[in-house]
Amino acid sequence: MTVAVETGVWQLDAAASTVALRHKTMWGLVTVKGTFGGVGGRGEVSADGSAAGTITLDAASLDTKHKKRDEHLRSADFFDVTNHPEITFAVRDAQVRSGDTVEVSGQLTVRGVSRPQSVTARLVDAGAGALTLETEFTVDRAEFGLVWNQMGMMRGPATVTATLRFVRSAA
Repeated sequence: MTVAVETGVWQLDAAASTVALRHKTMWGLVTVKGTFGGVGGRGEVSADGSAAGTITLDAASLDTKHKKRDEHLRSADFFDVTNHPEITFAVRDAQVRSGDTVEVSGQLTVRGVSRPQSVTARLVDAGAGALTLETEFTVDRAEFGLVWNQMGMMRGPATVTATLRFVRSAA
């Protein structure tokens, strides 16, 4: 059974949404985890059931619970938040497939570099006034110019985990 989502404009509920990342470091021995505190977005569901929209992250809001590391992640070695304050995922198409599976395709932009990104999300809750999507996917940070890697300590992709709650917009 496929879940139907109401047509119209949906606004991201930042207080009920989380976007986090994790990456292995120290030659795979330590996993660094962080959460973006500044999350925003909106989307629109069309009459044919497809959806499009944008998720925006405040790059400077990444919190790994380690002040010195967070400052380094904000620097030009990584996210370069002075020149690129936002990370965006522009959803070009999202389609509910069988059951609660949602196939999402779009453009991920980090440090001013845009790359196609496809993810599979799960619709964990859908009602007339709100819906929640959960997803987990990997990103090769080198594709976005995040190549700093002192002594080869950082290997492999970063994993992004998101729980996104949308509420139906009145306008």
